[in-house]
Amino acid sequence: MILPPPAQPSQPVAQVDTPALLLDLDAFEANVAAMARFAREAGMRLRPHAKSHKCPPIALAQIAAGAVGVCCQKVSEAEAMVDGGVGDVLVSNEVVGAPKLARLAALAGRARIGVCADDAGNVAALDAAAGAAATTLDVLVEVDVGARRCGVAPGEPAVLLAQAIAACANLRFAGLHAYHGAAQHLRGVGERSAAIARAAAEAQATRDLIERAGIACPLITGAGTGTFAFEAASRVYGELQPGSYVFMDADYGRNDWEGLPRFAQSLFILTTVMSAPVAERVVVDAGLKAHSIDSGMPLVHGRAGLAYEKASDEHGVVAVAPGAARPALGEKLRLVPGHCDPTVNLYDWIVAFRGATVEAVWPVAGRGAFY
Repeated sequence: MILPPPAQPSQPVAQVDTPALLLDLDAFEANVAAMARFAREAGMRLRPHAKSHKCPPIALAQIAAGAVGVCCQKVSEAEAMVDGGVGDVLVSNEVVGAPKLARLAALAGRARIGVCADDAGNVAALDAAAGAAATTLDVLVEVDVGARRCGVAPGEPAVLLAQAIAACANLRFAGLHAYHGAAQHLRGVGERSAAIARAAAEAQATRDLIERAGIACPLITGAGTGTFAFEAASRVYGELQPGSYVFMDADYGRNDWEGLPRFAQSLFILTTVMSAPVAERVVVDAGLKAHSIDSGMPLVHGRAGLAYEKASDEHGVVAVAPGAARPALGEKLRLVPGHCDPTVNLYDWIVAFRGATVEAVWPVAGRGAFY
């Protein structure tokens, strides 16, 4: 059951029902434009990651600014994007299992679809599914460049997999996926730079081996919000996949950004004080079911002396420091989520506002799309 939206266009933000996901359009639009400008000036393709927003209107805004398409992590997420008008989607993940493969192959009849692989058996299954659907899939070899997650080892294992893909009748070998997810939240600029330098060297060496084997390797894609500038500077990557830059969050705020492009906080959780029992705390209606705390508690935006201290299912306890202005019962606060991606996945709607007025309400069409 999709609940009615918590607001309507032209309504004052102060009247939005809570908890609600708010998007500051001025900050959001500046973020979209800044990343598009960076990619354009660096001579890079931009393919933002839609797992951050799961929202076709946001994907279309990114494409209008210059992106070639979007990334998704799951087939259902890709289906939501294509249903919303996106014509080029890379599932930057492995897809395993007959039902998912059939849906992925069918989707390639409606849009350009790419997918990652790190196993020869999976490549054969992708080829069979695409053949059954009379479609063609772009397939990238995923190389583990430090994330220690999916991906074959750099070098000869990637060559063998590229050869397997190139030999398939219904697949196109589209290049290498070399995303270093573990580097995104290394706090120091130098740490992140060094991690990506190693990743780029491994990706370049792997591409050289593939091309020496007689297979063109047209693209190396990867990068995230924490490292995109380093992938671009390497001149090894041809495409950038940042996602969280459109929103930002408290955890990215803890990174060192000295000398790097900066992005504004545009995403907030609007919450209401529902209890004010004692002077040193208030309780808000945004608890664990309203935001993800895997990267820490949210921050209280724009209110000195207030700290979101703990959460239970439907309660958030906000500590009030001595001397700080204590919020009144019924007062609304804005929270900066600790981690934007899983927080967005908890909501059906994004309430987009400009100034003090709601301008649009967008569906989170890919909410819960993990199959």
